[in-house]
Amino acid sequence: MLASRYELLEKIGNGAFGEVHRAKDLQSGEVRAIKRLRVNDDGQLSVVPAAQFQEIEAMRQLQHPNIVKLLDVVSDGSYIALVLEYMSTDLLSVVRNRLEPLHPADVRGLLRMLLHGVACCHEHNILHRDLKPGNLLLSADGVLKLSDFGLATVFVGREGRSYSHQVATRWYRAPELLFGARHYDTAVDMWAVGTIFAELLRPTPLFAGQNDIDQIFRVVQVLGDIEKQWPGVCELPDFNKVSFPPYDPMALSKLFPDAQASAVDLLSKLLVLDPSKRLSARQVPLPVHNCGHELANG
Repeated sequence: MLASRYELLEKIGNGAFGEVHRAKDLQSGEVRAIKRLRVNDDGQLSVVPAAQFQEIEAMRQLQHPNIVKLLDVVSDGSYIALVLEYMSTDLLSVVRNRLEPLHPADVRGLLRMLLHGVACCHEHNILHRDLKPGNLLLSADGVLKLSDFGLATVFVGREGRSYSHQVATRWYRAPELLFGARHYDTAVDMWAVGTIFAELLRPTPLFAGQNDIDQIFRVVQVLGDIEKQWPGVCELPDFNKVSFPPYDPMALSKLFPDAQASAVDLLSKLLVLDPSKRLSARQVPLPVHNCGHELANG
């Protein structure tokens, strides 16, 4: 039982499908994070679709320095508890609470760690589907790790089974999801990486839509006419439910005046309307490495 091994301390957050508490390991004295998932009377998770415990299985597969470690799974009455390594803060706190731009070396390092974690997911055929600053945790020594795999799913190919489009937090949700795509791939995570990168370069979200239509509108205002840039977008289920004027693309350099050309160029290759043209996680690290201290002006 959970109580025989761990002392629950304060609540520190909510994941996609459960509360997260700081806890003390009574045997080792180490601090852990414990995420409790409620189960039905028959012992099945009430919140996870299908029959699989997707979050548990995803985290068991993903052993990587930039992914939070699942240390144990413990039955706790009406809950199943995931025992995780404890992380002291998250990227949301870093990007929203700063008064000055992040140092360029920090931007480069954070982006690289994010990409390494995402690449590990994709190489194991797992889509995270909820990448955002609040789900990127930071250790006391500055290591970034992906967390909260409550919306993760196994990817079986773009033309394979259909997926829910009601995933990802709106500000980080890829255009294909906003238009109701049921068949998609790792590009949905790469769009989120692009929006997070944008937030590293300036402390406010780039696309802070108030609802799904407003979200699409904000994307179109910045990136321009969708139909010109994305062949086949009109075939998506929800495309014809809304229309926008044919905006011309904005210059990202004007939106990010403190970023160097190398950073803006990389951002433009991530925030691509057509998902087939977005960089993959493994395609990005080389330009990130070469950007050096030019990702942003310190």
